[in-house]
Amino acid sequence: MTSPATVTIPAQQLKISHTPDVVVIGGGATGIAAAIAAARNGASTLLIEQRGYLGGMGTAALVPAFCPYTDGEKPVIRGIGLDLLDKMKRAAGPDFLQRYEQLLDWVPIDVETLKRVYDAEVLASGAQVLFHTVADQVLLDGDRISGLVISNKSGRSVVQAKLYIDASGDADLAALSGVPFQVGGENGELQPGTMCYVVTGADKNRFEQFVQETGMHPQLESLVTFAQQNGELPEGRKRISGMAWISNSVVGFNFGHIFNIDGTKAEDLTRAAMEGRQLIEKQIRFLKKYVPGFENIFLVHSGDQIGIRETRRIQGDYTLVVEDFLSMRTFEDDIARNSYFIDIHLANANSTMTIKHLPKGKSHGVPYRCMLPQGKSNLIVAGRSVSSDRPVQGSLRVMPNCFAMGEAAGVAASMASSAGVGFREISIPDLQRRLITQGAYLGDNPGIADADREVAVGAVSFEEEC
Repeated sequence: MTSPATVTIPAQQLKISHTPDVVVIGGGATGIAAAIAAARNGASTLLIEQRGYLGGMGTAALVPAFCPYTDGEKPVIRGIGLDLLDKMKRAAGPDFLQRYEQLLDWVPIDVETLKRVYDAEVLASGAQVLFHTVADQVLLDGDRISGLVISNKSGRSVVQAKLYIDASGDADLAALSGVPFQVGGENGELQPGTMCYVVTGADKNRFEQFVQETGMHPQLESLVTFAQQNGELPEGRKRISGMAWISNSVVGFNFGHIFNIDGTKAEDLTRAAMEGRQLIEKQIRFLKKYVPGFENIFLVHSGDQIGIRETRRIQGDYTLVVEDFLSMRTFEDDIARNSYFIDIHLANANSTMTIKHLPKGKSHGVPYRCMLPQGKSNLIVAGRSVSSDRPVQGSLRVMPNCFAMGEAAGVAASMASSAGVGFREISIPDLQRRLITQGAYLGDNPGIADADREVAVGAVSFEEEC
């Protein structure tokens, strides 16, 4: 087999464009919370995002709703993540607020409102944001990152920080730094992607009347199966996995799968985007033909990229495993709690879903150590690429959990920056106290109060998966 041709790039002298205390790579839920937390706690912070807006999968991929913030009884995701959810509800207008104010599970995402909320909250924290920028090279000094080479319309330059937070979702910074990682299952299989989209022209009242009269499950499994048997929809998922009513006429969809996609490969993302748009056309025809209330819908927006559920998982100081999830384990270094069910989507059209729920009111701890990548002292990884086995990644990966992990990473970075140390040298009890003081939930321990107001934790008409 012939080796690919290579080219040696001449050495370059690059200017140092930014010297913050903390740099955050990735402006999704994880990076937003990390940047806000680091800046609020006194660290000069730079958030770098490849697109022209924040939000990650919730805005770029149009994931239609936030996964649950609660364990079925109380919110376990609080702090920055819960505050951002509340701010989106209030900024989305009186109708949206009236419908969803008390709901914490499966709240629909008003994408354009959420973009503005994220902009405002990150800037209000004091963090600096740099859009349309990627980090494509890591400069190393032993076990430390000494700088990042960034590229954008202004050219290439170097960012030098004390601490680095990888909130890319794909552990991009960790991988560039040489951190060991795993990808997918035993045979490299990955969860499929989904091209989400938003339609207008729907009639919520007509749809709800149809559901009430027929008793049909709102995820429309029998209709999807019938259309698949007719060749009108491809084989695979047997029901609509997510349908979120943003208004009485605007609906977001998480519907169907694109298989064999590696979200770390540009070629796969390109193919997935094209296949995803073709699949949306078939789904729109299905909805118009079979689902009352959707006869006159019009596609207004498809995702800028396909929604990605799974790529790399780093090797950290601790690997969170399925036994920890099932036993609802608590760790001495907990920085968050998780109650979302294990949700591994089928790897191909003929395989099956894996879903495991915890009992209502229960959760497990997320230890700080699973965010600490092996071999690096001033790098922390937060979000869906933390150190876990594959089943637990299928639970941790959703946006509310990413907010919680990002907040912990940001507070830890501010502490390490202030003390002039690496991430492993900060006081864990001090980190936990700060998180609790700032509103995070680490379990039902003395001094941790439940939410002051009553909330509806599951007031949706059907269960969704992300």
